[in-house]
Amino acid sequence: MFKLISILLRGRAHDAEQAFADRNAVPLLAQQIRDAAQSIQSARRSVAVAIAQNEQERVQHTAIVTRIDDLENRASAALAKGNEGLAREAAEAIAYLEAERDASEKAQGQFTSSIDKLKAIVRASEARLQELQRGERLARATQEAQKLDVVVAGPGLATLDDAEETLARLRLRQSQNELTAAALKDMEGAIRPAGIIEKLANAGCGAPLRSSADDVLARLKSRITPAA
Repeated sequence: MFKLISILLRGRAHDAEQAFADRNAVPLLAQQIRDAAQSIQSARRSVAVAIAQNEQERVQHTAIVTRIDDLENRASAALAKGNEGLAREAAEAIAYLEAERDASEKAQGQFTSSIDKLKAIVRASEARLQELQRGERLARATQEAQKLDVVVAGPGLATLDDAEETLARLRLRQSQNELTAAALKDMEGAIRPAGIIEKLANAGCGAPLRSSADDVLARLKSRITPAA
């Protein structure tokens, strides 16, 4: 019984963990990508350090080879002068430097091989990181679109269809109000005596209610008296 309960509890814990991970998949993915980016940046620095160390090894190798050549020339000169003891000392130094030279060449070979491998790993990791970053952006866009769809179609909230119908009814009501106001204005003008008089005057029935420009100009001319 206790074994079954333990298995059940572990199963429920796993389900809860999986459900939590599913609900927070996008932020989890974003953090994993940031961690991966930091790891790649560290790998880049490691490659840069390895390249610098290899360059230092090359410089040291060149210096060792130069010193070996110099000692060989000097040892040959000592032998030519019959100073075999001094030549032996030079030979011992040359043997030590040759061992250093061989070790340096071996280290350079190891550095070069490791650097090439590290560069290939970093390039492949960078390509995978870029693909993950594109996937994250797409996942975020999809999540936001799904949220919008849930909001629009969710219970208790207006849908797009409802909003469009409301707008159509609002526009229809506004149009009806404008037509009603215009009709009322025409009716008021037709009922008022002043409005009827204005219509008759505009139709040329009786004296005009307002002077025209020609009437004003004629009146002004009549005021002008010829000069004496």
